[in-house]
Amino acid sequence: MSFLGIDLGTSGLRALLVGEDGRPIGAAERSYEARRRFPGWSEQDPADWIAALEAAVAELRTNYPDFAQLRGIGVSGQMHGATLLDKDSKVLRPCILWNDMRSHVQAARLDVMVDVRALSGNIVFPGFTAPKLEWLRENEPEVHARVAKVLLPAAYLNFYLTGEFVADMSDSAGTSWLDVGGRHWSDQLLSAGHMRRDQMPDLVEGTQEAGRLRSEVLRAWGLSGPVSVAGGAGDNAAAACGIGALRQGQGFVSLGTSGVLLAARDGYRPAPETAVHTFCHAIPGRWYQMGVMLAATDSLNWLARITESKPASLTAPLGPTLQAPSRVRFLPYLAGERTPHNDSEIRGSFTGLGLATSREDLTRAVLEGVAFGLRDSFEALQETGATVENLIAIGGGTASHYWLKLIATVLHMPLSLPVGGEFGAALGAARLAICAATGADPEQVMQMPGIGETIDPDIDLQARFDAEYSAFRASYPAIRSVQ
Repeated sequence: MSFLGIDLGTSGLRALLVGEDGRPIGAAERSYEARRRFPGWSEQDPADWIAALEAAVAELRTNYPDFAQLRGIGVSGQMHGATLLDKDSKVLRPCILWNDMRSHVQAARLDVMVDVRALSGNIVFPGFTAPKLEWLRENEPEVHARVAKVLLPAAYLNFYLTGEFVADMSDSAGTSWLDVGGRHWSDQLLSAGHMRRDQMPDLVEGTQEAGRLRSEVLRAWGLSGPVSVAGGAGDNAAAACGIGALRQGQGFVSLGTSGVLLAARDGYRPAPETAVHTFCHAIPGRWYQMGVMLAATDSLNWLARITESKPASLTAPLGPTLQAPSRVRFLPYLAGERTPHNDSEIRGSFTGLGLATSREDLTRAVLEGVAFGLRDSFEALQETGATVENLIAIGGGTASHYWLKLIATVLHMPLSLPVGGEFGAALGAARLAICAATGADPEQVMQMPGIGETIDPDIDLQARFDAEYSAFRASYPAIRSVQ
């Protein structure tokens, strides 16, 4: 038997084929882009996701004979996106993505309504799904009137695969329509956002079967079936499954497009006032909390773009040895910020520039600004009572040893690097597929990976970075006041 994990990301799709022992067999990737028609907007055509999926599957079929033995599929998706279908299940407009900030006014209005935070367990952030539909109601009423179903990106792929409208708890927790503690749609939250229960998909746990691969896809992919499709997960819950972060004290830091610091929780303990996210885990009866910064590697990618270089060429000259804080300070709010500020309008800045400032100084400042943003999330998590005893580092930014040493020093926390090249959301989705198709115990399937290296903090520089972090924190209200 083989199983397929699909990670539907913001910039591309990754399809990972694993064996029944969970070990990777092969992978394929396809990229696509977000469209930004206006400042603060971010959209994608769901047809691009389907094209990427079909192309990735075609490559796997060609290169890996084990694909013919496929028995389960799990989908991990970028969270919060609003994919809107009409009564004939046709897409009405481009999907509004998680990093689209147009609905900040609607989010603020929903956030102060009675019991919204109490039921959802979270602040209503502009990137969440409910305010997107409120923006649509006010700005595209003719489209809003035709909405028969609202699907998150992963649920849309589930629909393509099975023909069923089904979503999992972890992904749905980021809509502001789910009672996150009760793990069901809330009629009160839906009513607050002028939505109805019949416009929502059915809910399952990530480890449960959402449906079976429909016959048309079976034939097109050369499969005999049956193939189970799991409920799946939001991307961070799937990543937690991929590195085995299921229990209290386990967590990870992700250096991707956004920056995430996640802690698994054994119970439901929301603390929305901290701007920490409290979501259902993909595992039944579990939750997780995370702090999120909107521009992590995006900050480094931005600097690479404007200096006409590549991220690796910016970080390589720094070498392996951590240096004292840069003379330049960078606030990494290029797309607004979530934790801890919940501010969609704040923007980034460099301060301390001089005639002697070099590209290396700017690079160090960007890396430091992101590290300080992650410490904001770490301290916010601690306010909720979350504990992190073991922090695994994942994501594209982990290619920079310097950045990892910096983050370990700023967080006062060693960072563990998994051995081997496969972990994270695609592997987590494949593990969910194994559970859904075979009934296997998630605790047995979702083991932690072997650790190849541990990055320890630089004790000699901790005090200097602590002082610089205090100055970084003090910069926020000052820069916010001049926007």
